Amino acid sequence: MLEVIDKGSATEAHPLPLLFVHGGYHAAWCWNEHFLDYFADNGFRALAVSLRGHGGSTRSKPLGACSISDYVDDVRSAADRLDSEPVLVGHSMGGFVVQKYLEMYLAPATVLMASMPPQGVLRVTFGTMRRHPWIFLRANTFGNPAELMNTADRAREFLFSAHTPKPVVELCAGRLEPESRRAGLDQMFRLPKPRLATSPLLVLGAQDDGTLTNAEVTATARTYGTHAEFFSGMGHNMMLEPGWQAVAERIAGWLTGRGL
Repeated sequence: MLEVIDKGSATEAHPLPLLFVHGGYHAAWCWNEHFLDYFADNGFRALAVSLRGHGGSTRSKPLGACSISDYVDDVRSAADRLDSEPVLVGHSMGGFVVQKYLEMYLAPATVLMASMPPQGVLRVTFGTMRRHPWIFLRANTFGNPAELMNTADRAREFLFSAHTPKPVVELCAGRLEPESRRAGLDQMFRLPKPRLATSPLLVLGAQDDGTLTNAEVTATARTYGTHAEFFSGMGHNMMLEPGWQAVAERIAGWLTGRGL
């Protein structure tokens, strides 16, 4: 069973639902802090799914064996509950999942927020290993994969800016969950096929992202034939940073401009 948080209703101005897909170590809660209410209050139906083994979603096999393909199936299962194909909004690993989804399914529009790039995460993985070699080894062998960022200091390093209020960072760090090692490998070696994606894409990045470089976000946009837009003073978790509303407003405006 998948946890899906569902808020708001479709309106004449915004007839299509928005389906938000979280990144690694997170769950649907990260969208429920601000984004779901914002979009619901502005005439959208907004839903967030917890991928299997995350949040309140169950799983039928060990989390470590869950693949990106499994996560794509979860997004499809959530979409199948709806009356129409949803606009997809994917963050971080969730953006990678959405890119793989677009190989097989149609979406009226797609938003990638600080998304893992279609070129894969080898640079991200080895960069993390260089920064915290012992924690990386432990987390990816006999430890909890969330150890990479489930303290306030490391959550700030990877997920937030230097100026994010401490309570925001600590709340997020305390809610981070284990992630699938198999999904991590898939992001290195089972790369999306951008030529199969046909929906309009909006690519957003955080200027002070401690996980991705601005060049990686720019490369993602270029791969899909568009331009990346960056938000200054913001870290990787764009939906939780104090400037989240500017990000939400940009998405809403982009969708409105397309009659969505």
